Amino acid sequence: MIDPRTQLVADGYDAIADYFLEWSRRVEGDERARWRQELVRRLPAGAHILELGCGAGVADTGALAKRFSVTGVDISPEQVSRARVNVPGADFMCGDFTRLELPAQSFDAVVAFYSFNHVPRDRLAGLLVRIHAWLVPDGLFLCAFGTGDTESWTGEWLGTSMFFSSFPPETNRRLLHETGFTLELDELMTMVEPEPDGESRWQWVLARR
Repeated sequence: MIDPRTQLVADGYDAIADYFLEWSRRVEGDERARWRQELVRRLPAGAHILELGCGAGVADTGALAKRFSVTGVDISPEQVSRARVNVPGADFMCGDFTRLELPAQSFDAVVAFYSFNHVPRDRLAGLLVRIHAWLVPDGLFLCAFGTGDTESWTGEWLGTSMFFSSFPPETNRRLLHETGFTLELDELMTMVEPEPDGESRWQWVLARR
């Protein structure tokens, strides 16, 4: 059965594919490249990486695919279609990554750039358990978590309907520890997004299995 909350995310990103890319390029203070590099320098060339919420593959998927074997997952068919064109050297799957089933210990790293603020709070703990299982021993998990105490927000965003959900940082940390992750890096970062969002706060973590 399709979760109506994640279906809203899929339909929304299908609808705003062009505008979202342009909007994203106007974000100020985005430190994703620095955090991506923190991961890259800890992995050997050719490592297998799973990206959850890859979007159109710009720019993280493409950057990672130059050095690693990358599998991207996104719930939006339109975004996945674009990612296959933008990053032909990577593999892509279209689906809800909160329900994804993959072989145990099949990835050296799992990454999520700004996609976990669309994960319903009641599904986050189970997703972290899955990620932990997908990673090889000492595998790495890089993620930008939302930091608001937001159980469920549905409304208009960038001209489409969208769903958001997040926990405060202390809850994210607790869930990671309970899953069995060890935090290597954990920082709260602020950036400025174009209208209507403005200043937004994120919790970047790099954790080890």
